[in-house]
Amino acid sequence: MLKKITSQCFAIAKHVVSRSSAYPSFAPQYSLSSVPPFPTTLKYRGSKGQLQGALLEMAIEGLEVKFEAYDTILTECMNRKAVREGQRVHAHMIKTHYLPPVYLRTRLVVFYCKCDFLRDARQVFDEMPERNVVSWTAMISGYSRKGLASEALNLFVRMMRSGTEPNEFTFASILTSCTGSYGLDCGRQVHSLLIRSICDSHIYVGSSLLDMYAKAGRIHDARTVFEGLPERDVVSCTAIISGYAQLGLDEEAIELFRKLQNEGMTSNYVTFASLLTALSGLAALDQGKQVHSYVLRCQLPSYVVLQNSMIDMYAKCGNLTYARKVFDEMPVRTVISWNAMLVGYTKHGMGTDVVKLFKLMREENKVQPDSVTFLAVLSGCSHGGMEDSGLKFFYEMLTLKDGVEPNIEHYGCVVDLLGRSGRLKQALKFVDDMPFEPTAAIWGSLLGACKVQSNLQIGEFVGQQLLKIEPENAGNYVILSNLYASAGRWEDVRILRELMEKNAVTKEPGRSWIELNQTRHTFHASDRMHPRKEEVHAKVKELAIKFKEAGYDPDLSCVLYDVDEEQKEKILLGHSEKLALAFGLISTLDRVPLRVIKNLRICVDCHNFAKFISKLYGREVSLRDKAASIMLLVVSVLVETIGECPLP
Repeated sequence: MLKKITSQCFAIAKHVVSRSSAYPSFAPQYSLSSVPPFPTTLKYRGSKGQLQGALLEMAIEGLEVKFEAYDTILTECMNRKAVREGQRVHAHMIKTHYLPPVYLRTRLVVFYCKCDFLRDARQVFDEMPERNVVSWTAMISGYSRKGLASEALNLFVRMMRSGTEPNEFTFASILTSCTGSYGLDCGRQVHSLLIRSICDSHIYVGSSLLDMYAKAGRIHDARTVFEGLPERDVVSCTAIISGYAQLGLDEEAIELFRKLQNEGMTSNYVTFASLLTALSGLAALDQGKQVHSYVLRCQLPSYVVLQNSMIDMYAKCGNLTYARKVFDEMPVRTVISWNAMLVGYTKHGMGTDVVKLFKLMREENKVQPDSVTFLAVLSGCSHGGMEDSGLKFFYEMLTLKDGVEPNIEHYGCVVDLLGRSGRLKQALKFVDDMPFEPTAAIWGSLLGACKVQSNLQIGEFVGQQLLKIEPENAGNYVILSNLYASAGRWEDVRILRELMEKNAVTKEPGRSWIELNQTRHTFHASDRMHPRKEEVHAKVKELAIKFKEAGYDPDLSCVLYDVDEEQKEKILLGHSEKLALAFGLISTLDRVPLRVIKNLRICVDCHNFAKFISKLYGREVSLRDKAASIMLLVVSVLVETIGECPLP
């Protein structure tokens, strides 16, 4: 390729010179050496962005091109990411036998890395007779930016063995490659080198180091690095906040943001995007609106990352109207924008809206759907009771209509879709025919469907498969135990409980929380710890009586204890969701929306209870469970999920 481009350059030059000799004799004759020194020199053209003219002059001047001219043109090619033009410069060096110094060879490496031509960059790098720390760092950085961690780490080891001492930029680049199963071990070794070279206090290195620890789940180590930085900038502050948010430590992320704000931290759009991620985890809609308003007042440019976070936040907080408003007003949408909106509709069980939006995405044809898009669409059809549409989209995937090949997660969505629609035998056959080995998630989805459909025969088989794959997962024992209990097989329930004790498996206790006036109130089942516990329990009993008069009938099937019906109803009224909703009613003004989050699945009876609160009190009620499925309740619940009940 380089030879071909170079020959074209010389052909152009020859053609230009031959045309000058073909002019009539009265035309003034000029040689190249007689051209007056107008400011159209090669260096001037390159510096002024006249790239094509500079390339032409480079071809004409041939052997006369020197270091400064090459550097200027190459810089312009780099700024424009002009691949072919940069290759012509490289080819010219080769054809004219110019021996570029280390600086220019390094510039070529940087140029090819910026243009994502890593093979060409590596070829230039390998052919360098000598290298400095900048050369090594340029190539390592190129690999790191493309996610080629293994290549970056191997090259870093070679650099250390060569005797070249890394600088702060080398360390910052290599730390971004310390990911995956061995990432933490590699990162710790790099950290040791940092301490030895006294580079760990550098702001760039510190930010990369704390980011590495945060991505490895070692947030306390990340915080230690952060606290040890002699100075902090917006990058390091954002990195630690993002680390907490990505690990689901939402309260810690928000608390740290407030602390740093009080200390004078300057925030950018990435900081706000990370903050919105934390707020969406807590369903803190009011605070999310405040962040949105602040962003608008600051007149931040329309960064796609920030707008995507807003869509996600509003959707997870149960306000799809605002989410769609942000989506519709976006000047540019990426596939992540479409996915965020699709997932929002999916989590609310709005299958029709999912399908409409996906069709709009196809019609606009500006952004190609990816695997996440189809996961959202298939899940939306599953939650929205549109199994035929979901199967249609899946079989279109098999034909590669949109260029996306289905993976194990897409097959899992189909299993969930068939299970929710009651087609359990078809779902089991689909699992048997899959080109993948079924995962615990797929078996778990099918077991949940068996519980809802009260199909003990298939459920028992699926449950046994799950206990083999995940003997430590308490949820599998709970659902299978509930299935046995619903069929009155109390002996099997007892055996399962003994098996849990033998395997030291403990069930996470159910708890719900509601946020009022920026204070989070947490409730457990039959909670007696809250300061207003007497008022809350009295309100729940009052609501139960009032709702029964309006047609509420407690779903006692959600209580799988071997006790009488009166005791079952008492247990139902002690569910943490009901306590949180009752507390919300007695602590807020009329018409104020109620938003409750639960760490486990929400049972069917609590869904029904929330319906009556919404209907009789005219409240907007949002329930969010462990699976992050949000049910916006205005008169009726849009999504039905598997009931969560404790073991006897």
